[in-house]
Amino acid sequence: MGVARDERRLLTELFAEVGPDAPTLCDPWRTKDLAAHLVLRERRPDAAAGILLKPLARHTQKVQDAYAAKPWAELVALVRTGPPKWSPYALLDELVNSVEYFVHHEDVRRARSDWEPRSPDPARDAVLWKGLRSAARLTYRNSPVAVVLRRPDGESATVKAGPNPVVLTGQVSELLLHAFGRDRVDVEYDGDPDDVKAVNTLNRSV
Repeated sequence: MGVARDERRLLTELFAEVGPDAPTLCDPWRTKDLAAHLVLRERRPDAAAGILLKPLARHTQKVQDAYAAKPWAELVALVRTGPPKWSPYALLDELVNSVEYFVHHEDVRRARSDWEPRSPDPARDAVLWKGLRSAARLTYRNSPVAVVLRRPDGESATVKAGPNPVVLTGQVSELLLHAFGRDRVDVEYDGDPDDVKAVNTLNRSV
C-alpha cells in the first residue's frame, strides 16, 4: 500500500467519524478546513502556490474556503480518492504525501483529549525518518543552538549545527511532529533548560 495511502485512508475514516467541525492542531482550522487544504494542494496548483507565497495567499484562501463549504461527504470523498491522474502528486504520492498525511492525520487525532502516541511501525518509520531528516533541516533552521534528533535505537541526525546542542529523543513519529511545530508529542529533551525552551518556542513551520 504505502505510507501515504495508509495515512490517507486512516485520515478519511477519522474525518467521517468526527465530522466537519472537529478541532485540529492547525488552529483555527477545523476538520473541514484541513480537508479543504489537502484537496486544494492536490487538485488546484494555481492556488496551492499561495500556501508558501504570501502574495498569492488571498487566492489560496478563497479557493480553500470554497472547498470547505462543500457538503462534508463530498469533500471527504475528494480527499479519499486522492490526486487526479494529471496532478504531479499522482506520480509522486509516496514521496510527497507520506509525511504530509501522517502529520495531518495526527493533527486530528491529537486534537482529541484521549489521544495516545501510535506504536512504532518499522516500515512506516523508515519512510518518515527519511522525510524527517530532510524537513527538519528547514524547520529548525533558525534555532540559535544545535538540534540533534535521536531515535530510541540510538540512531541520530544533527539537523542544525551550532553551539549548546539540544538532543530530542523519541519515536520517529514523535520527532517528526515536533519538527513540524506540534507540541503534543512524547519527546525527551537533553540540554540546558534555556536552550530547550528556545527550541520548543521556535517557529518550526516550513
